[in-house]
Amino acid sequence: MSNIYMRDSTKLEKRARGRPRAYDADDALDHATDAFWLCGYSGTSLDALSDATGMNRPSLYAAFGDKHGLYLSTLARYVEGGVQAMQHALREDIPLAQALQRVYDSALALYLPAGSEPRGCFLIGTAVVEAKTDDDVRTTLAQGLKSFDRAFEQRMRRAQADGELSEDVDAAVLARVASAILHSLALRSRAGDSRASLRATAAEGVMLICGARNDSPSKMASMTGVRKQSKK
Repeated sequence: MSNIYMRDSTKLEKRARGRPRAYDADDALDHATDAFWLCGYSGTSLDALSDATGMNRPSLYAAFGDKHGLYLSTLARYVEGGVQAMQHALREDIPLAQALQRVYDSALALYLPAGSEPRGCFLIGTAVVEAKTDDDVRTTLAQGLKSFDRAFEQRMRRAQADGELSEDVDAAVLARVASAILHSLALRSRAGDSRASLRATAAEGVMLICGARNDSPSKMASMTGVRKQSKK
């Protein structure tokens, strides 16, 4: 499984330039992703990418093409890793509510890395800006979002088959609602919302999806692992 979805730091380290004998494409993509994540596509220079990856420009060009090609490779790898992580979290041997909360908790661990500044989602945080004028990025963004939708939809349909969700609900629409919650966490984490408030938001969203809004607070907490804060 690609590990970029689970990386917890965007601190960049300058690496010795050049193409090492034991060249590792995954390692280079990890560090290039960190660089783009920190400054965005337009704000990341080739020198910054060389410093981050430890590769000189000719080596970068030989391995990934130009800067644009490298950026598209980091986006594709991020989406692939994200889908794999979602599929693992959405496993079918636990209730739907717990599975959804696992996805959101994993996302928050990525968006709000311990000891680092909030960074949100790499795909949404960087590709949305470039998608307006870059057809390739727009296509990658759209396909990535649809991939997340499909992962949610597959789990919703399983929940329908198991009787956790009504057969009358539209699993595809419900999956997009689940994705919308994920996107909200990405944006609000980058804007500085606290982990506690974002996790509570996710838990309310899970209850809405699962149709458990009228359940008792104790049952809601047992399903998501999040307890409502009492009003003072």
